[in-house]
Amino acid sequence: MPFFESVALALNTIRVQKLKSFFTLLGVMIGVMFLIAVVSIVQGMSNYVENDFAAKIIGVNTFTFRRRPNFNPNTTDDQWREFQRRPRIYAADAELVRSVLPTGNKAAIVNQNFLYASSKLSRPRQVQAIATEAAYFDIKKLVVESGRAFSAQEVGAGAKVIVIGTDVADHLFNGLDPLGREVRIGGMPYTVIGVLEKQGSVFGFSLDRQAIVPWTTPVSRLIQPKGDLQSMIVQGSSREEMQDGIENAREVMRGSRHLAPGRPDNFALETEDSALAFFDGLKRQMIVFGTALPAIGLVVGAMVIMNIMLVAVAERTREIGIRKALGARRIDILSQFLIEASTLSVVGAGIGIALGLLAAKIVSWLTPLPAAVAPWSILMALVLGAGVGIVAGVYPASRAARLDPIAALRQE
Repeated sequence: MPFFESVALALNTIRVQKLKSFFTLLGVMIGVMFLIAVVSIVQGMSNYVENDFAAKIIGVNTFTFRRRPNFNPNTTDDQWREFQRRPRIYAADAELVRSVLPTGNKAAIVNQNFLYASSKLSRPRQVQAIATEAAYFDIKKLVVESGRAFSAQEVGAGAKVIVIGTDVADHLFNGLDPLGREVRIGGMPYTVIGVLEKQGSVFGFSLDRQAIVPWTTPVSRLIQPKGDLQSMIVQGSSREEMQDGIENAREVMRGSRHLAPGRPDNFALETEDSALAFFDGLKRQMIVFGTALPAIGLVVGAMVIMNIMLVAVAERTREIGIRKALGARRIDILSQFLIEASTLSVVGAGIGIALGLLAAKIVSWLTPLPAAVAPWSILMALVLGAGVGIVAGVYPASRAARLDPIAALRQE
């Protein structure tokens, strides 16, 4: 039987025996649906992390000088105790690192934590308080939509000025122009001099809840009561310049802390690669756990298809005998049933692809998780569908091909 005729026969079986066909395809549909959905969500998250998270949260071509790593999910108890024993970082350390940075590098001290801010017009609200320097706005590419950012002179003078995000402005001032108004953090008043452009959110966390002040104001003491610094972020004009800055910073800090050759650093110099490595590990775990259910679905689907094809062989024994009597070879019978089984499976995979894309979109609408369709996953799903059908159809097809034509013709 020609290839397209076998395909047409399989499709006609689906049309005529709708309920049986539905249960035949169900396992493959579920397996492929979850495969497409998981891959789409993981791919979307990967794109999101690389393009949005790295740019908005970490910064492009940046490294961070801090006491201990910020992204280290596999920290052991011994490592954590070593981190706790490390010397704290103070302003003098930050200035020492700043002094050896390549020309053109930008640097900003950063202390940040969640604190409560209030105004005369509203109740207190928790905001992401960031005590930093003027260069922070350029490093993070923050655009001040109204008003202005604070200057290096205001940082040096410890001026009590503040730049807020749109969420903070809407809550504290209820639609009024916030410029020139007062925001209180830790009981101290700060004058609003700027409102940031709306930035949206990253993984459900709003970037518009920021309240940015000079690090020389009392907010730093609220965040770091011991007077030390959380971190200093440095940005190079290129990746090569950033790497030069890292090496210079490491050399000067090791010399300052009298670390002998061979001894590990007692400070951290983190790049965006550190954070992306963490998310790469998370992505691999999601793929492993996310493909377990599709694998089970495909195995179940293969078993169901095999059983259905065995029933089909039994029901069509006389047809097989007639075809053999008319000259059909064993390879013809074998290929016919393999084509039918793989067609059933591919149809199930196609429906599963559509359902998987829909599931991924629904997840992206209802949750912070993004979704991006990976073209290779669709091709892989179709190949898997055909493969499942072929594997599941091998035994029934071989049984059909081995039938004795005389015995088959006697079958009623």
